[in-house]
This record gives sequence, structure tokens and C-alpha cells, in this order.
Amino acid sequence: MPNDRILIIEDEPDILQLVEYNLKKEGYKTLTATTGEEGLAIARAELPDLIVLDLMLPGVDGLDVCRKLKAETKTSAISIVMVTARNEEADIVTGLELGADDYLAKPFSPRVLLARIKAALRKTKRSEGSKEKHAIRIGSLTMDPNRFEAIVDGEPVQFTATEFRTLYFLCRAPGQVFSRKQIVDGTQGEDYAVTERAVDVQIVGIRKKLGDASNLVETVRGVGYRCRER
Repeated sequence: MPNDRILIIEDEPDILQLVEYNLKKEGYKTLTATTGEEGLAIARAELPDLIVLDLMLPGVDGLDVCRKLKAETKTSAISIVMVTARNEEADIVTGLELGADDYLAKPFSPRVLLARIKAALRKTKRSEGSKEKHAIRIGSLTMDPNRFEAIVDGEPVQFTATEFRTLYFLCRAPGQVFSRKQIVDGTQGEDYAVTERAVDVQIVGIRKKLGDASNLVETVRGVGYRCRER
């Protein structure tokens, strides 16, 4: 039985109870919150393994909760599965761009949610257990995955968890071209469903944060992306 702790941030009582019931049935330890503010406080204090996060919350909404957690070093590595009544591609892209690991639209099957949670936790554990988690330096960029730290021209750069994984994945093999699917499979896992548009948005965000070093990530038209050889 799993021992992972999962925080559920959901303001609808029926959905909160349903999710909590199914998680406990699978052996997960659960924490609950009904507002964004409460969820942030619990996440910072308890550091759960994963958060099931409703997007439409009173007060601080789910996107702001995700943004704040991914911006803080202490909580940036926590996996987040967003659950929402919205199902627009723009919302999906925004959630992924902020660093969410997955996205599920209401109404959803508890079995599907459990599968997504298990996939997100497997991905996190694979990343933590990887023997290839070494610091790399290319041009003015230095990345240390063990510290979740990126430095450009001596200045720290705050990437979301998804942006960091994507850039690190590309920079581990300078000159090699990766398709969008290969990037998703290499950073999120082969059982992760995401639109190609989401990868493009992540690259745009990465380049913007790289500033003068933005040309480090090259577009190969009709194929995908690569890290420039330096």
C-alpha cells in the first residue's frame, strides 16, 4: 500500500469527500483544504508528495496557488494534479506552464484520477532516483537538478518545475534534436497526455527567462527543439 501523502484543495464538499474516500481506499494519507489560502498554508507546513488542486477556488484561485508553490524553493518539487470544471486548451496550457504535472476536467472518473496521481508520483520518484542528476554547464547557463537551481551569467533564474525539466532534458544532450513527444516522454513519462502546443508554450517561457541566452534553445522546423552546442 502506498505511504504517499496527498493534499486535496477543493471547495465542493461532495467532490472533496469523493476524492478523499478513493485516495484513502488506495492507502494514501490525505490532507484537505477548502480554500486556496488554507491549501497554501498546509502545503508549506506539511510538504505533501502531491496536491490535487481545484482551479476555481474562492479567494486565491488554483492557478495562483500553483504559481506561488512553484515559485518557492521549499514547495516547487511537489507534484500537482489540477482538477477543474474548465476544459479549454488555454487553461490546460496555463496550468502546465505554471508547473502543474497533469490536468483533469470535471466530471471525472475516480479511477482516472487515481491513474493520473500514480503516474505523477512515479515520474517524481524516477526523477529523484535518477543517477544522471548531475549539474551541467553550457555557455552562460548552469543547471543543478539536485538543488533545482539555474544560473545565467551569474544570476539565478526562477523556472517552473516543468520548464526546468524541459530545459535540463534538452541541455543534457547538446546538438541532439528532440520532437515534442520525445520531450514530453522524457520529462513527464510516456503515459502523460499533453498537447504539442503546451510544449511550445514552455519553450517560449524558457527563452523569455533565459534573456540574452535565449538562443541556447533552437527550433528545428518540422521536427522539434534542441540545445545549441557550445
